[in-house]
Amino acid sequence: MNGPAPLPGTGTPAGTGTGTGTGTGTGTATAARARTAPARAPREITAPGSGGVGDSPPRPDGTLKVRGEFAYSSDLWMDGMLWGATLRSPHPRARIVAVDVSEALAHPGVAAVLTHEDVPGSKHFGIDHFQDQPVLAFGEVRHQGEPVALVAADHPETARRALERIRVDYEVLEPLTDARRAAFDPSCPPVQPRGNLVRHQPVRVGDVDEARTRAEVTVSGEYRVGIQDQAFLGPESGLAVPAEDGGVDLYVATQWVHNDIKQIAPCLGLPEERIRMTLSGVGGAFGGREDLSMQIHASMLALRTGRPVKMVYNRQESFFGHVHRHPAEMRYEYGATRDGRLLYADVEILLDGGAYTSSTMAVVGNAASLGVGPYVIPNIRIDAYGVYTNNPPCGAMRGFGAVQACFAYESMMDRLADACGLDPLTVRQVNALSEGGVLATGQVVAAPLPMAEMLERVRELPMPAPLDAADPLGLPGGVSQTTRGEGVRRGVGYGVGLKNICFSEGFDDFSTARVRLEVIGGRATVLVHTAAAEVGQGLVTVQAQIARTELGVDRVVIQPADNRVGDAGSSSASRQSYMSGGAVMTACRAVRDRVLALAAARLGTAPGGLCLAGGEVVPAGGGAGVAVEDVLGDTVIEETREYHHAPTERMNPLTGQGASHTQLAICVHRAVVDVDVELGLVKVVELAAVQDVGRILNRVSLEGQIHGGSAQGLGLALMEEIQVRDGLVLNPSFTDYLIPTILDMPPMRLDILENPDPRAPYGLRGAGEPPTLSSTPAIVAAVRDATGLALNRVPLRPEHVAGLT
Repeated sequence: MNGPAPLPGTGTPAGTGTGTGTGTGTGTATAARARTAPARAPREITAPGSGGVGDSPPRPDGTLKVRGEFAYSSDLWMDGMLWGATLRSPHPRARIVAVDVSEALAHPGVAAVLTHEDVPGSKHFGIDHFQDQPVLAFGEVRHQGEPVALVAADHPETARRALERIRVDYEVLEPLTDARRAAFDPSCPPVQPRGNLVRHQPVRVGDVDEARTRAEVTVSGEYRVGIQDQAFLGPESGLAVPAEDGGVDLYVATQWVHNDIKQIAPCLGLPEERIRMTLSGVGGAFGGREDLSMQIHASMLALRTGRPVKMVYNRQESFFGHVHRHPAEMRYEYGATRDGRLLYADVEILLDGGAYTSSTMAVVGNAASLGVGPYVIPNIRIDAYGVYTNNPPCGAMRGFGAVQACFAYESMMDRLADACGLDPLTVRQVNALSEGGVLATGQVVAAPLPMAEMLERVRELPMPAPLDAADPLGLPGGVSQTTRGEGVRRGVGYGVGLKNICFSEGFDDFSTARVRLEVIGGRATVLVHTAAAEVGQGLVTVQAQIARTELGVDRVVIQPADNRVGDAGSSSASRQSYMSGGAVMTACRAVRDRVLALAAARLGTAPGGLCLAGGEVVPAGGGAGVAVEDVLGDTVIEETREYHHAPTERMNPLTGQGASHTQLAICVHRAVVDVDVELGLVKVVELAAVQDVGRILNRVSLEGQIHGGSAQGLGLALMEEIQVRDGLVLNPSFTDYLIPTILDMPPMRLDILENPDPRAPYGLRGAGEPPTLSSTPAIVAAVRDATGLALNRVPLRPEHVAGLT
């Protein structure tokens, strides 16, 4: 790679551009078309007819995905639709002098060309506290790939050619790309009008300076985490359809339907009720779809042209079309007694948020509150910073904020173990947090947290077979090996990750579910309706399992997620089984109460003496039952309920104290690796994970989450990094941005514990993110064990592993 890859449709910079690009659309949509759903639009899903909470029924979308028949958002289609495309800045920082769209408008087949002047309402949007992201850039572009103009045309190739005819006159400016300078140098230019600091969150406990004088052992380290991409396989895509009432119908892959609408409506100058959004098939998310991508752009083009507009990013554009994981620079110092008991932690965490706020506020909060992990430390000083730069925008990604800190604090625990002459598991057991213990924020752990037991269980797991140097496929590098295993050494490492579940810091986190029970075609049928996004995690299956458990009816239909029902929150923070599962459970119980009351009235008995089971209303003490169909007759019972988790508190801005999280989850990993210390190649031989999940709702889906989270942690440890030089992305493709394949992912050994959380639905504990935290430091620790090198950054590169840098 000799330089940045060219952006698709960046336009041709011109010395002097003219015009403002207020292109007008042509053509109108008929009322019939506006009311017609697109081909392959989301449909109701009838879940397989058995399996309640604790079972593992087959996924209703599984067979379709395996066969390639599942309709993703990129498969959407409508007669007469146009194709939208986006012109993006080739510069990380530049002043826009002028834009000339006249050539693009004159191109045959082009229906509209839009710039910021065509934005009907607010010119900015944003997912978090600050709506600072322009719909289309004006005045200044702040990162490479920032959207500048839009085109709608009758064919995607026509749209692409039209982009090349837009003339943009840029005055290129020097980008600010040094996060440390952005945080601490007041003389550097501001990326945003409010300055370069997004958030500084201190945490203060005890007296670190006094504790330092008592420490018998002191260790320190500086750690770096690179920019990881969510690397979902389904690129950003969707379809916007202009409606008869002047609004728009959106079919899009997203993680949070209602929050999208909350951002879209002001920019379109429309009330929220005139935007109807339906979740389309999502090809992966991992946080990258929490922020808007093409939603406002497609809607603007559809409203301007009066025709449906489809937008699909290609792979290169996708790298510029969504946020990434925050890169981090971290400085840690720990002091302890000679037997390994921690006395103090002095920590600085610096997170580069890129050009716009996105989720940086929350990421900083997570990094600060979880910055020393699941350990008892009486004296703590943490300073966590999030800053603006002209690097790629960063936001939510699986385990956000906690992943970066986990790599550092787990590396420190290994360093402390070495300094004290202890094995890495013992030093963790000596300092392990448990139920009744106190986090760095002063929050008391109010649910089971069996960390010491988990460490002992991972210690007892059997080791994989020794290295077989005669098997070339078993060596690091596989068949491309140039040695016969002479320089290959085995290493073992451990990692523990602590992750918050659900939204934190005083956010009123809730989800809504509507449950309807009626007789359809002679059979009792449950219809479950939420706006919760199924992004591949198996939520559709779990909702059906809950309905069967609560109502005793096998036939369950999951309606498409849309905004015809109340907010369900985001499919992030490992929260949907907890929150939307809780909402479905609560709504089902309200329906059940009404069914039992109806049956009691007809049977002349008390509702308390009846229960629902096996499709019948039966006496609680046993006896003959009555079919639900006979109880209902023509009666339809429907209930809508919200589910809220226990309140949390905003962290104190000066001390970081406060009960900021509603639930905590831990995963422990052991990694076994073989390392060719001469070539710098690493093969992960096995990953073992011990995780407490509270209660298993669906074992197959749960194991998939642990495997998937571990795979992304492996990617961060060994291969995944967006390469940025002077604000320019050098590897926006799956050719040069490497992600683990089936050849990289080792066998996994799982030990799943169930210690129910009394405050959570069914006692469950969110499980999707914790494996992502602990797998990365475990793998790096294993490579350290094999090489004897410090290895203080991820991902590891061959030159690091071979000791060349």
